Amino acid sequence: MANCSCDFRFLLFAAAIAFIYIQMRLFATQSEYADRLAAAVESENHCRSQIQLLIDQISMQQVQIVALEEERKHQDQECRQLRTLVQDLERKGLEKRIDKIQVPMAAIVVMACNRADYLERTIKSILKYQSSVASKYPLFVSQDGSDQDVRSKALSYDQLTYMQHLDYEPVHTERPGELIAYYKIARHYKWALDQLFYKHNFSRVIILEDDMEIASDFFDYFEVAAALLDSDKSIMAVSSWNDNGQKQFVHDPYVLYRSDFFPGLGWMLSKSTWDELSPKWPKAYWDDWLRLKENRKGRQFIRPEVCRTYNFGEHGSSLGQFFKQYLEPIKLNDVQVDWKSMDLSYLTEDKYVKYFADMVKNANPIYGTDAVLKAYNIDGDVRIQYKDQEDFDHIARQFGIFEEWKDGVPRTAYKGVVIFRFQTSRRVFLVGPESLQQLGIGHD
Repeated sequence: MANCSCDFRFLLFAAAIAFIYIQMRLFATQSEYADRLAAAVESENHCRSQIQLLIDQISMQQVQIVALEEERKHQDQECRQLRTLVQDLERKGLEKRIDKIQVPMAAIVVMACNRADYLERTIKSILKYQSSVASKYPLFVSQDGSDQDVRSKALSYDQLTYMQHLDYEPVHTERPGELIAYYKIARHYKWALDQLFYKHNFSRVIILEDDMEIASDFFDYFEVAAALLDSDKSIMAVSSWNDNGQKQFVHDPYVLYRSDFFPGLGWMLSKSTWDELSPKWPKAYWDDWLRLKENRKGRQFIRPEVCRTYNFGEHGSSLGQFFKQYLEPIKLNDVQVDWKSMDLSYLTEDKYVKYFADMVKNANPIYGTDAVLKAYNIDGDVRIQYKDQEDFDHIARQFGIFEEWKDGVPRTAYKGVVIFRFQTSRRVFLVGPESLQQLGIGHD
């Protein structure tokens, strides 16, 4: 009996131990679950906080987007109002300046951007001679961009019509390192010429830049040149510029030439030629593009010996390239030539080849080195043969004329021949390897 009582107590003690162990494990498990639950609650609260933060940020961004959209709409509205204002000013100004009876000879447009001081000098030079022929040559200023000083300066003149080119399309250059300015300039030229030829329906346009002065006979020159441009389809454009027009290389203000090289810097274009060029106008470097054989198609350009424009633009998109050496010394014509009394029929395609060939044929040939010294010691015109571009550059460097070529054509050249005066009235002809044959002259 005593043994049974002892066994029962032992079992109760074991059961108590087991119960206590189970209670302890249960408590530990409950504590672990409680910790996990607390962590989960904390994580949930953090997630809710982050979600709320994101919601707040999205709400703020939505508010900003709405504000930006409203600002864009406001700017678009201002741009539309500005365009309407400019078009209204343009229309009123043009109506005031175009004679209802007098048919304009050509529109004259000054291409401007952000040089108000240069533009003022250019406008004053033009108005000095344009005022008396304003109905024949209505004056426009076309501004690329929104420089306020340029716009205010242009609008301060009642004698001209203001146009503004606003282009917000991004520029993507085709090669790394290229200046965006050349792309913007090409866009501006196309827009302005489209406006003048197609919106205002001019038959001819004279293009100037905002860093030019003109000679006193500028408009008379272009008036007689317009007749040549209309009658001779082998003439692509007429220019008032000579790349080798520095004081030491010119003499006769009455002489004009044909050239295979587009001179630019004050030039006149007809609508029929623009109809051809406008659809394929380049993205950049429009002047060099015009010098390509594929665009020139065998046509030539009329240019004077003595320039009718002077370029004073030392600071611009070309960063003053060539200014000191080639532009600053240019001679601006100071002789009042009566162009209307002159016979310019020698410039027509069928007559000019013989006219020019006779000049080259009658020049004294020079051979060997020291071309400058030999030319100096010979009276009368001289001609010097060059073998290739490298040889031409060497000779040109001795005289100090332009060495640059474009698409196989030296500046100012006609059938490979570059002509300039040498200190006096004597002419120097730099003659290409195929020039004599093209001119129908036998070799010496």
